[in-house]
Amino acid sequence: MTAPAPPVTGLLLAAGSGRRFGQPKALVDSGSGPWVLRAVDALAGCDRIVVVIGAEADAVREILPPTVEVLVNPDHLTGMGSSLRAGLTAIGHTPAAAAVVMLVDLPDVGRAVVDRLLAHLDRTDPSRSLSRAAYQGRPGHPVLIGREHFDGVITGAVGDSGAREYLGAHGADLIECGDLGGGRDVDRPDQL
Repeated sequence: MTAPAPPVTGLLLAAGSGRRFGQPKALVDSGSGPWVLRAVDALAGCDRIVVVIGAEADAVREILPPTVEVLVNPDHLTGMGSSLRAGLTAIGHTPAAAAVVMLVDLPDVGRAVVDRLLAHLDRTDPSRSLSRAAYQGRPGHPVLIGREHFDGVITGAVGDSGAREYLGAHGADLIECGDLGGGRDVDRPDQL
């Protein structure tokens, strides 16, 4: 009998106000529905999904499916790091062995990328997993963070700095996903 897969939580960071874009990117629709819903769909392979919201929280919450858990970040104006800290702290109080961290402003990153990351989960000790998607060798998102790394990532997540330094210092595995998407982080409408 095969042991059940360890629980993995999808963590979607969707709290930003999108100052450069002109509106919260969670609510942007570039033709296939709001980005927050596209990102939730990308995380469908996870055991549960937590969405961190902030700017226009009521409008974002209203369109989210009832199957996701919502966490409001009252400090979202201080930068993405506060959403990462809030999300990983909340997940740390659950039995999740790892988290797949996804940003809402990656319109060409879909479920296939997340599934590829999940396929690289360390089955021997999933809490030790540390990997991230790469696009033509360039590190990008989403990121798979095992539970044993939560505290270190939380400590370094300040302002708009997320886990980049921690991932580099701890040798995160790069999982090539350039055949599945471009991994572009879209900050302004002219980048669409």
